[in-house]
Amino acid sequence: MRVLAAMSGGVDSAVAAARAVEAGYDVTGVHLALARNPQTYRTGARGCCTLEDSRDARRAADVIGIPFYVWDMAERFHADVVDDFVAEYAAGRTPNPCLRCNEKIKFAAVLDRAVALGFDAVVTGHHARLGPDGLLRRSVDLAKDQSYVLAVLTREQLDRSIFPLGDATKAEVREEAARRGLAVADKPDSHDICFIADGDTRGFLAARLGEAPGEVVDALTGAVVGSHRGAYQYTVGQRRGLHLDRPAPDGRPRYVLSITPKTNTVTVGPAEALEVSRVRATRPVWTGGERPTAPIECEVQLRAHGDVVPAAVTLEADTLHAELRRPLRGVAAGQAIVAYRPDPAGDVVLGSATITG
Repeated sequence: MRVLAAMSGGVDSAVAAARAVEAGYDVTGVHLALARNPQTYRTGARGCCTLEDSRDARRAADVIGIPFYVWDMAERFHADVVDDFVAEYAAGRTPNPCLRCNEKIKFAAVLDRAVALGFDAVVTGHHARLGPDGLLRRSVDLAKDQSYVLAVLTREQLDRSIFPLGDATKAEVREEAARRGLAVADKPDSHDICFIADGDTRGFLAARLGEAPGEVVDALTGAVVGSHRGAYQYTVGQRRGLHLDRPAPDGRPRYVLSITPKTNTVTVGPAEALEVSRVRATRPVWTGGERPTAPIECEVQLRAHGDVVPAAVTLEADTLHAELRRPLRGVAAGQAIVAYRPDPAGDVVLGSATITG
């Protein structure tokens, strides 16, 4: 079986490729060049996808003993991930670019090209499990579990995916990398948005959307309590950096409750006003069995590292509705809601959708 190993230059993808070779697959490594202007890559840049990462990926492939190529996906990445990221913030939503990259780049553009070239599947270093039953499950390392950002994958994409690291903790992956002589064994994890090298999301958005001054309004009194230079600089649930002109009458902190691009208004209020018991989402993808025709009891997660709560989920045409059994705070449009079925062998991903309200 011929497989393509996506090698980011980190420890996870390197060990995943090595495990695929050990499992008997015919493995070829590929690193994705995602910057339109390679001169913007620099050693030591935060995030991922730097020149240093490309070199690390190549060295890992040499140690493992597999062919290695670099694929230029810059234009596709810019259109499907970067432009989408900016447009979502401009529309008052809070996107997850890693989720979109998995959906549009790693398991769409890359997988499509791989299949066209005669490969049978794509191997990645994601921490998630995909067993013989074809069901996507959480990793054994819950702290590193990435099933949330993989829940957008379709059945067809999952059928051509291999996740060799789902049964290992991150510590075990690093130990294995060291045993294999991979120089990335101690390489720090990436925590930043890969296309914002300095980590300044506000500055990145401001450079592309410009200043758009507007009002910050108190939800309880209707009073204007501050101003902003662009509503895209805020996200639901935010507390810090609001720069309000006057305190709340009760002296309690305020949080961002909503963003209204039409009026360019940011609405703030008390923490309890953030509580949400009902969630509506669109573009559902359901891979954990037959689509339900009646409400089902399951668990849902609404942010990549958010709490998991029991819920009743209903699918109606192209809309998912969730009745949360316990209210959650900071639910933001643009994020994904992922439904799980608790299972002793690892919680099963049932499906996902994009939150609209």
